[in-house]
Amino acid sequence: MTLTRFLVKQQQQYKEASGDFTILLTSIQTACKFISSKVRKAGIANLYGIHGTENTSGDTVKKLDVLSNEVFINTLRESHQVAIMASEEDEEAVQVDLDKQGKYVVSFDPLDGSSNIDANVSIGSIWGIWKRKSEHKDGATVADLLQNGDAQVAAGYCLYGSSTQIVLAFEDGVNGFTLDPSLGEFILTHPNIRIPKKGAIYSINEGNAQYWEEPITKYVHNKKFPEEGKKPYSLRYVGSMVADVHRTLLYGGIFLYPGDKKSPNGKLRVLYEVYPMGYIVEKAGGKASNGNKRLLDIEPKKIHERSGVIMGSPEDVDEVEKLHHDIKKNQ
Repeated sequence: MTLTRFLVKQQQQYKEASGDFTILLTSIQTACKFISSKVRKAGIANLYGIHGTENTSGDTVKKLDVLSNEVFINTLRESHQVAIMASEEDEEAVQVDLDKQGKYVVSFDPLDGSSNIDANVSIGSIWGIWKRKSEHKDGATVADLLQNGDAQVAAGYCLYGSSTQIVLAFEDGVNGFTLDPSLGEFILTHPNIRIPKKGAIYSINEGNAQYWEEPITKYVHNKKFPEEGKKPYSLRYVGSMVADVHRTLLYGGIFLYPGDKKSPNGKLRVLYEVYPMGYIVEKAGGKASNGNKRLLDIEPKKIHERSGVIMGSPEDVDEVEKLHHDIKKNQ
């Protein structure tokens, strides 16, 4: 089944559906196909390398970052389904002309893990979708973007790796689609993705170990040096959130990018990384937390707000949360 057919089938389940949501997701699918094509040709088309600017996070912007951002913005704007957008690459919210505004708002990271681009390592796009709160006649505002994670109506990511895959999460579950280059269509290859209850892989940047808080230090030590009779966990860390979370979804285990002494509020952005990935992981049966609080319960105050992230198999996340609780209790 193609992704387009899947979306039409989903739409048919709701008598009140107008088709607007299907058009929106089809537009995102088109953006992902375009970016996938450019990623494949990056070396030949001279799209590797630095653009010469920094984004809102202070990261060096690559040429593919700029191109991917423009593709997402233009595709979504011309779909006439989006009222306002937030992108990692833009300091302010991305406005849409009133006559083109629809009933949805979208936050996205057009190319996550872009520091890996030149090394030909897996990268991806991430997005979250909400319904706008404002009336159409008044025009959309930043308040439409600052909703919590539970209010999302869908979230997804596209992974540009050995193959190009889209993973989409709705209220009723998570499904994965792989791009068939010969057809130019995404085909359903991973129906009803469910994350294992417990894994054997942990994923974290150990280069930050000196800055970790005690619960994270203790957890990682426990995974490396378990009690007698238990196997140690394997470490897998790509440095691209899409790639690391995708592996965690399929194989189980835990992905951690926690707040620490250097970055107490964490480094990942709430609206277009934390919320969408947290939503996807939860809809697949996993858990997403910052150690003390469920990620989707965070109430953002600004569009580039940050948070620490701990997500993956529910039993693994429970273990980290228990360490946070026990250490806090004993302080």
